[in-house]
Amino acid sequence: MIVEIDPLHPEPRKIARAVAALEAGEVIAYPTDTVYAIGCDLHNRKAIDRMYQIKRMKSDQPLAFVCHDLSEIARWAIVENAQYRLLRRLLPGPYTFILDATREVPKVLLLKRKQVGIRVPAHPVPLALTEAFGRPIISTTASWHGQDALVDPHEIATEFPGVDIVLDAGVGGIIPTTVVDLTGGGVTVLREGAGDPDLFHSGAL
Repeated sequence: MIVEIDPLHPEPRKIARAVAALEAGEVIAYPTDTVYAIGCDLHNRKAIDRMYQIKRMKSDQPLAFVCHDLSEIARWAIVENAQYRLLRRLLPGPYTFILDATREVPKVLLLKRKQVGIRVPAHPVPLALTEAFGRPIISTTASWHGQDALVDPHEIATEFPGVDIVLDAGVGGIIPTTVVDLTGGGVTVLREGAGDPDLFHSGAL
């Protein structure tokens, strides 16, 4: 099902509809500040399994926690003072930060190293979704492995028929987030993408 939504001022009733789908264990697709994402409730094991099946992902492929704001991050990730200052400067924004997980993270979402990827997108739709939902949306890019992200919501609905609702906010981007590992006391860029990856190489931070 495709639901057109205003990308700048998402209609509350449409956000409520998507939140109801998440709470019912459904999988949704939605826009972010980089690419469209596919997501579900992090507390629903069946929904997570469905998302892996829809994307044909391997069981060890990590997912991102799409959060509403910095205060929510502390529940799911261990954030030291220096890390917090960095997150505060760059979020919301087109970055995924890898941090050590807290005990609050469901075990099904943890890989051997017990880390999580954290996102706070600079886009009104996911911010409205996560605020109304009251917890992060566990998410992955709306693309097939090794291919560019799909930019057309209608194409997403066709390519991923297992997705229950696609929030159509217009054409999406094709450049995913820059992924930065903050574990171990360092700052390591794992994937260069949107934003300014050079920030982390130049020492400007």
